[in-house]
Amino acid sequence: MTEKSLFAGFGGQGIVSLGQIWVYCAMKEGKNVTFFPFYGAEKRGGIARAGVIVSDEEIASPLVTVPDSALVMNPESLPLCEGVLKQGGILLINSSLVKEAPKRTDLKVTSIDLQGIAEKIGHSRIANMVALGVMAKLTGALSINEIEPILKNFFSADKHKFVPMNVAAIQAGFEAVK
Repeated sequence: MTEKSLFAGFGGQGIVSLGQIWVYCAMKEGKNVTFFPFYGAEKRGGIARAGVIVSDEEIASPLVTVPDSALVMNPESLPLCEGVLKQGGILLINSSLVKEAPKRTDLKVTSIDLQGIAEKIGHSRIANMVALGVMAKLTGALSINEIEPILKNFFSADKHKFVPMNVAAIQAGFEAVK
């Protein structure tokens, strides 16, 4: 199994953190991973992308040029993601911000109100963790059964109070996929 994914949004949406946690989870499962972040100089509002590969095999190149799956967190990322996604690829759209449908008809599109789910759990800033759960379910690339200890290792001790909310967000995302 090899899953090449592209996560895209704007700075402040947690795209890079999502990519880091994604590969950290896969590493804990004994899989090979690559992580290639790209973000603008701005802290918030600029472009943010992360290309990740999770594989049972060795990975020849860290670059995700033709992803199997993509996450679109903001409207500006939709043309990019649908343009590079492989034929029949999985496209997750954050419907709270992205109102336009993709032009391609060969994709497996799932639109979910990621921010709405995050707000119900506690804060819109955890929409990236909701997305992690959805992508784990859609791709089958990750098991999220042991997510709490992974998040405790990922976040610094002063952020551990937010781990339960992040775990709930990931689980809610996983369960949001019918």
